[in-house]
Amino acid sequence: MTVRLGTPLSDTAVRVMLLGAGELGKEVAIELQRLGAEVIAVDRYPNAPAMQVAHRSHVIPMTDPHVLNGVILAEAPHLIVPEIEAIATEVLAEIEAAGLATVIPTARATQLTMNREGIRRLAAEELGLPTSPYAFAGSAQELMEAAYRIGLPVFVKPVMSSSGKGQSMIDALEDAGNAWQYAQSGGRVETTRVIVEGRIDFDFEITLLTVRSMRDGAVVTDFCDPIGHRQVKGDYVESWQPQAMSAAALKSAQDIAGKVTEALGGLGVFGVELFVKGDQVWFSEVSPRPHDTGLVTLATQTQSEFALHARAILGLPIDVTRRDVGASAVIYGGMDAVGVAYEGIADALSVVTADLRLFGKPEAFERRRMGVATARGETTDQARERAREAASRVRVVV
Repeated sequence: MTVRLGTPLSDTAVRVMLLGAGELGKEVAIELQRLGAEVIAVDRYPNAPAMQVAHRSHVIPMTDPHVLNGVILAEAPHLIVPEIEAIATEVLAEIEAAGLATVIPTARATQLTMNREGIRRLAAEELGLPTSPYAFAGSAQELMEAAYRIGLPVFVKPVMSSSGKGQSMIDALEDAGNAWQYAQSGGRVETTRVIVEGRIDFDFEITLLTVRSMRDGAVVTDFCDPIGHRQVKGDYVESWQPQAMSAAALKSAQDIAGKVTEALGGLGVFGVELFVKGDQVWFSEVSPRPHDTGLVTLATQTQSEFALHARAILGLPIDVTRRDVGASAVIYGGMDAVGVAYEGIADALSVVTADLRLFGKPEAFERRRMGVATARGETTDQARERAREAASRVRVVV
């Protein structure tokens, strides 16, 4: 297959529109530009990270179908790459059906994965993949009834949210009302439904980056080495690669990831989240794009997850080879402020093998991810210690 890439800002340009311009989109934008693509970044707030490196940007209400459709028609991108959940996905389906652009990976995949109900029903009910026990609820009363049926404790999550927003665990039925209200306040869009999940007794959880790309005229699936991660309230705080696991568990993980990504279709990187206990593996969630825990691949892989995504969606060859053992650790805002500054950068970079990505977000919040430290090591424990140390030396100040 011949891939033809043009010159940005010319009639030959391959135009790629990012819907969502956060830190992951910023890295994708950089990789796309290295290959000569023209990048348009779109988000709901100005000066988002990817906007700072894109050729052009637009600030719009992402859930407004009329406005979103207008921007897409005006820019006429060849590829549309969603990065966040809060998008009027029905517009993407219409654009794709009309043949006006290719949605990455597909409009259907975007709609399914941006709604926990859609992807859970696909995985558990259509594909028969192992998952935690679950139910969906449309009110506090239904939530309480679902928790009683499943058995406490349960996790409650909005069907549309990200980075742990609106998620909670309850171990008493009388807490159902508070969990319902918290879920309503934390969702990415206005919704009245939550997923109620039973707790699985697992040893660890992983992200299995799964890449669908073109090879010899056919779509093939490759897997990066598994990424281990630690979460607090549903939000990742550190990750490492590789995560040690049995050969049987790895095969099961790859089988599950292969089935769910094949069902979703399209090209690009998918972040498949899985629970592992011994040789047993359960499906949790999937993101049809680079995953936040995959920031560690900036330190570990020949091609980071962002380079893999850019190459795959452009129809180019990819290489999932891991060259190093590494880890990442999150740098939080620690305060609510606009236009913050960063100190301790030199100290952080003096940690052996350490590197930093400061995202350039215009506004900091107490638990907003403002940057990440990565580091390599002889072992994952050593890499994690170095990444945590580097991250701890960065100070967010006003």
